[in-house]
Order: sequence, then structure tokens, then C-alpha cells
Amino acid sequence: MNPATFDFLVIVETVAGAWVENVVRGDPMLEPAYVAAAQRLAERGAVALSSTCGFSVRHQAAVAASVGVPVAMSSLLLLPALLRQLPPPAKIAVMTYDSTCLGQDLLGVDDATERARIVIGGIEGGKYWHDELKRPPPPTDAAAIKTDVVACIARLRETHPEIALILFECAGFPVVSPAIRRITKLPVYDITNLCRMTMASVA
Repeated sequence: MNPATFDFLVIVETVAGAWVENVVRGDPMLEPAYVAAAQRLAERGAVALSSTCGFSVRHQAAVAASVGVPVAMSSLLLLPALLRQLPPPAKIAVMTYDSTCLGQDLLGVDDATERARIVIGGIEGGKYWHDELKRPPPPTDAAAIKTDVVACIARLRETHPEIALILFECAGFPVVSPAIRRITKLPVYDITNLCRMTMASVA
């Protein structure tokens, strides 16, 4: 997520020891580092906090409990509200960096009937997936993201024609949100929507 995306000041802290592979996999040893980074941001004057990886939703409760400002660690927090925007037959496609690591426990939806309306697709194995595993990762390849996301959504819609909305888990995907809206003719939500809404409520 590029700070230049927003029309408000963004300050950044790095979570010590956090790399794509252990954040996506869900290393519980990272939680103290997430909390420490959040507290540093709050001390520097942050009025709201977010993260650059949707899998950081695992640390939502701990980070929110550690600071006195709104915390929105992942676009996945939007899922319960988005489900209620749609009629019951409709489904939401959650596009993720790695679907093998995005379990039901991260969706924040307890009702089994509602969970059945969530379809998960990932770009694991694609060029962007491989690039992000490099240390340090190369510059973001928007064309590669678009190619992988478009292909995955097409596969999902063949199997699930009821898909009526797309939610991007990955904070690298918003760069292609406008293109995906044009191609699919569907609403596309991502972490930037949640960040803007959160900042609008406090700024």
C-alpha cells in the first residue's frame, strides 16, 4: 500500500521480523512486534492505524487493545457488512495473495450460512506471489497483478456465477482495483476503502 494513495499524511513503522512468508503463514511470535510498532505510531501522533497485509487481521484484537485510536488491520474486517449489502443468494469473492493460508477463522463471519456465501481465490504461484517472497521485494509489477487477479476471478465466476462483489485481501491489489471494476462490472472493495472511511471518521 503506497502512502501516495491517500490525500492525508501517512506515517510508517516497520514490524520487526515481519516478512511476507511469516505474516501470511501466521507466525504467532510476531504479535508483540505488531503491538510495539502500533504503539510507536500512536506515540508519533497517529490518529488511526492500519497494515500493509490483510493477513495482519490475526493481530487486530491485540493491536486494538494496545492503543487508544481506531485500528483497521485488514480489509477482511469489511466482510460482515458487505454480506449485508447483498441479497442472500449473492456471493462475495475474496481475492487473496495466498488462498492456502486464508482460513475460515480469518473471515470474521461465524454463521455457516453466511460463510457459504464467501468464495476465496488466490494468486499463489503467480509472478507477483513469487516477487513478494524475495528479500527485498522488487518494485510492484501492476501488470502481473492484473493478469493473475483477472485470471483467478474468471475461474471463480465460472464456478460461482452468483458472485456479485469482490473484496481484495491483499494490500498490493488496490493498484488494479479500477481495472478490475471495469473488466468485471462488479463492485471491488480493498483496504484503501477501509482506510479512507476510518480516517474520515477521525480527521
